[in-house]
Amino acid sequence: EGNVMRIFQGTTDLDITDLGAEQLKLLEKRFENINLDKIYTSPLIRAKKTALAIKGNQQTEVEVLDGLCELYGGVVEGRKFSEAFNSIDGLADIWKNSPQDFAPQDGESMRHAYDRIFEALKFIIKNNQGKTVACATHGGVIRCLICRLLYNDITKLKEVPWSENTAVALIEAEDYENIKVKFFND
Repeated sequence: EGNVMRIFQGTTDLDITDLGAEQLKLLEKRFENINLDKIYTSPLIRAKKTALAIKGNQQTEVEVLDGLCELYGGVVEGRKFSEAFNSIDGLADIWKNSPQDFAPQDGESMRHAYDRIFEALKFIIKNNQGKTVACATHGGVIRCLICRLLYNDITKLKEVPWSENTAVALIEAEDYENIKVKFFND
């Protein structure tokens, strides 16, 4: 719903649209023959519904992991992008050209989110050695994570494309130092 309304959703807990429900049916079909040991999800409804679609008919446990939550936008949270970014001098330019420096008043800075998200991944790796897990999360989270894994440099965040809704990424991890991005935004 937030995408349709063109708002900065962040942690605003909006539901999915009818199109989103159709996308989740296709995602469920994609995962129906992939045996998962566990599924982690952001606490937000749009991610939880994604996790349930990934789960499908499997008896897999779904666990909420706060570290997978989207960045909280503070003063821009829940506001239309056009309104929020035009009302704060320079914010649109930072979002577009230096996203690593995005730090909205009363919100979470991109640098903090970048580290928080990697800590969530380390938790998942530590607790799931040799297992196959899925995570249902958000565009900003995926972008930060892919940036970390491909470049290990938050200043390259602008170079990482946004992930489409219900797109899949495959990450293989032996441990914290041996993590490979096989594909993303598929």
